[in-house]
Parts: sequence; C-alpha cells; structure tokens
Amino acid sequence: MTFPVIGVVGGGQLARMMAGPAVELGLELHVLAEGPGVSAVAAVAHAEVGDYRDPQTLRAFAAGVDVVTFDHEHVPGELLEELAGKGVAIHPSPAALRHAQDKLVMRRAVEELGLPNPRWSAVSTAAEVEAFAAATGWPVVLKTPRGGYDGKGVLVLRDASGLAAADDWFTGGDLLVEQFVPFSRELSVLVARRPSGEAVTWPVVESIQVDSVCDEVIAPAPELPVEVADAVTAAALLLAERLDVTGVMAVELFETPGSGAGYLVNELAMRPHNSGHWTMDGAVTGQFEQHLRAVLDLPLGATDAVGTHTVMKNVLGGANTDIYAAYQSAMSSGPSAKVHFYGKDVRPGRKIGHVNALAGPGEPLAAVRARATRVAAILRDGTDVPSADQE
Repeated sequence: MTFPVIGVVGGGQLARMMAGPAVELGLELHVLAEGPGVSAVAAVAHAEVGDYRDPQTLRAFAAGVDVVTFDHEHVPGELLEELAGKGVAIHPSPAALRHAQDKLVMRRAVEELGLPNPRWSAVSTAAEVEAFAAATGWPVVLKTPRGGYDGKGVLVLRDASGLAAADDWFTGGDLLVEQFVPFSRELSVLVARRPSGEAVTWPVVESIQVDSVCDEVIAPAPELPVEVADAVTAAALLLAERLDVTGVMAVELFETPGSGAGYLVNELAMRPHNSGHWTMDGAVTGQFEQHLRAVLDLPLGATDAVGTHTVMKNVLGGANTDIYAAYQSAMSSGPSAKVHFYGKDVRPGRKIGHVNALAGPGEPLAAVRARATRVAAILRDGTDVPSADQE
C-alpha cells in the first residue's frame, strides 16, 4: 500500500494536532519546524528544522512530500508561487492564501463579492487616518495588513492623539484602517473545501476574546437567529468557492443585530483555527482530520455536532509550570472534559492547551461552561477551583 506524504510548513500546535488524525488515516506527516523544541516535533515521526523563508530549504522540503499545507500563513508568497509553477501541490494555493496573508487583499475580495464589510480604507499617512475618521467618526481601528495575530498589529485609536503610537507603522507601505464596529459578539464559521469543489461547514460558533486572545468558544453560538446563521454560512461557502480555497478556512465575523445583514466579516484564516478546536471532540469530523482529507481531495467527513453544546476553553500559561502534576485534580474535577496540551514550555499568557467540555443529556450550557472553565483554571494555576455547587 502506498499512502501520500503530507508536508506541513510550521511546527506549532496546529501541525501537532494534525498528527493524531494522520496516524488514524495511515498518512505520513512531515513537518518543517522552526526549531527543535516546537510543538509538533514530539508528535510526528518526520520533523526537520529549517527556515521556511529560505528558498532552498522550502524547495528541498517540498521535494520530499506529495502535498504542502500550512500551520501558519507567513510563508512568502513568491516562494510558494515558484513551487506551484514547478508542479508542487500546495493547499491552499498561493493565490487563495494571499487573502489570509494580507488584510487589504481580503477586504477588497469581500467587497467585490458583495459581502458585508466594515467601512475601510488603505492609508499610508497619519493624515489619511484622520481624514477617514472624520468621515466615519472616532474611534477607528488601524491594522498592519500582514503578520498580525492575537491582537498584534492592531491599534484602536480613540482620537488623533493615539496616532503617535503608530509612528513606526507608516514606513512599509499601506496600512488598513477600519471603522470601529459596535458589535454584540464575535462569531466564527469553519468551512472545508477540497480541490474538486466539495465544501462543508460546521455550526456557527461564538468566540469570546479576552485581551485580544480567544478565551472561549461556544458551539453552536447560543440564541443566534437562524437567518444570521444561514447568512454567515452562505458567506463562508461563497468565499471558499470564489477564492478557490482548499483545506480548512475560518471566517471570523462581528454580529451586528439590527444593522444591515446582521453581521460583518472580520478576518479569514486559511488553516485549522482556534475557533474550531471544539470540533476535535464535539463534531463527527474534527477540523484537523477534515483539513487532511481536503488537501488530499478525499471525500469530506460529516460536520454534525455530537451534542447540544460544546465549550472550548483555552489554557494560557499561568502560575503552574508543571502541567502534568495538575492532571490528577483537573481530570477528577471534570471527568467528561477533554484536555489537549500542546507540549509547550509555560509562559504567562502563552497558549499551551485547551479543554473541550460537551453537554450531557439535558445539561444547561452554564454548567458546561463552568466545567470547562474549572478544568482549565486548575491546569493554569495548579490548584483546585470550587465548582458552583461547592461554593
């Protein structure tokens, strides 16, 4: 039997979480890792350390695999275009990936497809930002088009005085400025698409951010109007088709009740995404298995939720540096919760794992959230946290 070899550029936790489904499907996973200690190295049999920005390194890596995909979107587009021109199978393609690499490219594409965008503009000077704000009103949001994540490269400007903090941003080409959206909550929908065109989505989820980092995901998004859920799902499918996305894509959105279509597109990510980690335990087919299926053009798996609700709670580095020592207490505190650890050294605020908690029969959402929060807190702090019925 000959099974294909999938090459993943980047050795972070997303590559690590592809390893389990790859083993289950009998696939061989090769990872181009940034260093010997990154997350995926301990989880895959074939990991090499190299600089993904180096043309020779990337060419050599691609030569040893059947298809190339990504743990992140930071690979230079010109290198990927060179490989694609030589017949290397790359999913998503360099042309599709640009929409996740460059927020200005993404905004233009969303606008061309007639989907709801915030008001936005490309700007290259502080004066242009002030002119945009004069038309839309303060505050506005200034973003670097490339390289930002988890709140990095994003600056909320309450008035013109805040522009001083962005002085060094106006040196590398256009920036993106957007109206500040008075949204009610953040939503996300995952779509998977294979090269032959089949596409599927998972239920729309609510994504709760703390200090610009995803803290909790509730699947499906509670009390979301059916017409909004249908609209954002249709938008994700349209984006995947028109941008020729292959693999998993996350469409992050703002819910805006009573305004326009009821939502605005925020950002795109063309890879498995934090807002989809709940699918590992809460859906028939998790996002990591689906991504592997999609990039190999295999039939896609069912995306139905397996329970009424799943709650994903991120675990960020905190006081406890011995995560395994906390397993005894954490797992006994929430036996039905699933712990996923990324094999990272603990640093304050660093994503080191997540907890998935599924609703039992008739269990209210509040109890599921409390269980996920309790288990994550024990892992973070190394001490037990009283549940609501113990307080």
